[in-house]
Amino acid sequence: MARILVTGGAGFVGSHLVDQLVKEGHSVIALDDLSTGSHENIAHLEGKRGFSFIEHDVVDPWPDLDVDFIYNLACPASPPHYQADPVKTTMTSVLGVYNGLRHAERRRARFLQASTSEVYGDPLVHLQPESYLGHVSPVGPRACYDEGKRCAESLCMDFHRTAKLDTRIVRIFNTYGPRMAFDDGRVVSNFIVQALTRRPLTIYGEGEQTHSFCFVSDLVRGITRLMEHPTETRPVNLGNPEGFTMLELAREVLALVDPNGSITHRPLPGDDPRQRRPDIRRAAEVLGFRPTVALRRGLALTIADFRRRLGVELVRREAADAAV
Repeated sequence: MARILVTGGAGFVGSHLVDQLVKEGHSVIALDDLSTGSHENIAHLEGKRGFSFIEHDVVDPWPDLDVDFIYNLACPASPPHYQADPVKTTMTSVLGVYNGLRHAERRRARFLQASTSEVYGDPLVHLQPESYLGHVSPVGPRACYDEGKRCAESLCMDFHRTAKLDTRIVRIFNTYGPRMAFDDGRVVSNFIVQALTRRPLTIYGEGEQTHSFCFVSDLVRGITRLMEHPTETRPVNLGNPEGFTMLELAREVLALVDPNGSITHRPLPGDDPRQRRPDIRRAAEVLGFRPTVALRRGLALTIADFRRRLGVELVRREAADAAV
């Protein structure tokens, strides 16, 4: 049984990772400031042996926790959230990661940094291998996240080289699944909420942008395999290389929720990547990683979760209105 710290442990991906680690019998501490995570994501673990929760901001000095492994997932990951306070986002990716690396150095713990496909920016190479250095604007509205994550990777490698720290870097591509926030601004959650509330699905531009979509259980499996790998310190892409246009995704969601639903088009944002798909050959060779959940199956599971939570939210609102 390992002692494991998961920062961002009440977030979308973090809570699924915590679930898996607790299921495997590890002693797990979930640390989160709840700025974008939700206590509801981990409420079912309260009272379970080996699980504990600490509300804390990684930008502040970390509590001294005796752990063997640190998964650092603490950072807003959707544009509306990370652009709401861009300076704080940068500090989370730089100072927060620095604090985590220092903690890992003190405890001689293995440290995994959750990086992102955003380090490739609006790529000029398709598919994107880990060797691609990216096409990123350091001054655009997404730079707080893109450049913050790039700096975080740099810190990890410098600690690895100078302090001999055991580090791992995972570059996460578009991930979806249960527990996504309704308002996170990502296309899957946007489409599902719009479909369930019988509104037109919003597509930017002509909908020909191509992205890949990895179900969260596949991602968690890849992340834990990377952490457990004895020697792999290079960045590793994790995601699903199968590409779908936004129009194809919208039609899949409508087929599962409302076949008679409609689509509306709006102008394409200037800083939005046109194509983003991972080259996962390194993950396949080193980790034996291959995504297994097909898009329609993953969407069906995600839609069921959204439908349940939207129903609970509606009941809450009706009760609040009645109380007034």
